Amino acid sequence: MKLADVESTMQKTVEATQRDFNTIRTGRANASILDKVMVEYYGTPTPLKSLANISTPDATTILIQTYDKGSLNLIAKAISLSDVGMTPNNDGSVIRLNIQPLTSDRRKEFVKLADKYAENNRVAIRNIRRDALDSIRKQEKASEISEDESRDLQDKVQKLTDKYIAKINDLLADKEKDITTV
Repeated sequence: MKLADVESTMQKTVEATQRDFNTIRTGRANASILDKVMVEYYGTPTPLKSLANISTPDATTILIQTYDKGSLNLIAKAISLSDVGMTPNNDGSVIRLNIQPLTSDRRKEFVKLADKYAENNRVAIRNIRRDALDSIRKQEKASEISEDESRDLQDKVQKLTDKYIAKINDLLADKEKDITTV
């Protein structure tokens, strides 16, 4: 088990946390809230961003321009059925999503969702730590490394775990601030 591999995997988990947070509305238009929307296109679930150009012309509007005009209704339906919480306005050539100001209850729901995403990724970091520690103990048991080397590696893995959990906590604090700022 290489320490660089452990750190790389933990870094990917932090990046996944950021992607999860990007899908949560904050009251300002942000095209990434549509990242998880899948459109049933010719019988295949297809990511919305590969079927259309998504832009934010102002702070309260998301504009979706499809590459194929025939997919407008499919995209509008997929957005309506998704958990984005917005109603698409289809004018026949583009789809507009108007971002409504968030109510305090809705903000609390989004903070809980962000907490859930953060906790899931903190658990993932701890699982990476557990796997690394198991690997180190196996190496020690097989006499591939000494007891001192094993203890040193275990300490380094714990320090990496603490570092990346702190990064997730920082991302969560930033996202909570974004969500609660009116």
